[in-house]
Amino acid sequence: MEYAVLIYETPEDFASRRDDDEVSNPYVGAWRVYHRSLVEAGIYVGGEPLHVPESATTVRVRDGKRQVQDGPYAATKEQLGGFIILELASLDAALQWAARCPAAARGAVEVRPMAPAMKQRVTSAEEAR
Repeated sequence: MEYAVLIYETPEDFASRRDDDEVSNPYVGAWRVYHRSLVEAGIYVGGEPLHVPESATTVRVRDGKRQVQDGPYAATKEQLGGFIILELASLDAALQWAARCPAAARGAVEVRPMAPAMKQRVTSAEEAR
């Protein structure tokens, strides 16, 4: 089963990613080791870091009218920093890998099973075009 791992980082950890020298920045070094271990375990499907929260735009539709807000949806202590998709046999295995994520020590890591039925319907619709 595929699991989405949503990485929520503290503002300080998020900002520290600008210094990508793993020697001077232990957080970046920990991320490189973590990513390498996911790939070597054969469970890494994909994922990407995100730009700063201030670059987000949130869209809502209320009474049939589009409302656009600059910035993220909610102000929280942690900010969504990126995501990883993992292929694992169980939720327990996904939680074990999430606990190893560098962001788990100071931020939060959310694990969600991917919705296979929706993924299959979207893929089928795209193939029909």
